[in-house]
Amino acid sequence: MRGTAFDAAQTSTVSQRAIIRNLANQVWVYVEPAYLTPTWVHFDDRWVASGYPTTRRGSKGIYVCVAQDALTTLGYNTGGLDGVFGASTENAVRQYQRNKGLSADGIIGVITWRNLMSDVVGKGATDTTIN
Repeated sequence: MRGTAFDAAQTSTVSQRAIIRNLANQVWVYVEPAYLTPTWVHFDDRWVASGYPTTRRGSKGIYVCVAQDALTTLGYNTGGLDGVFGASTENAVRQYQRNKGLSADGIIGVITWRNLMSDVVGKGATDTTIN
């Protein structure tokens, strides 16, 4: 996956970051909500409404690791946090989707990402949390 991303305003005030977020929303495809990045502003050119790319069996990279961490935090066995979307991760996704009443296709698209990120917010650090 290629693209452009920025993390900015780490030394700015809350009100200055709000102004930057508002300006970024006029230009960039995705601007991270303030509750996810309260001490900086993140924006990039992701191409899906959820802010995350569709991931499925065979996908590799940081977004797979993010999904694996979220699923693990919620009690689903992904086989570890390796950034590789294999059989264990696919099975965990299907189980999560079934439990949420979603289409259990094993693919993490917009609806699954939104549900997954909403469910994991506020769970706190676990033994798999990467700092």
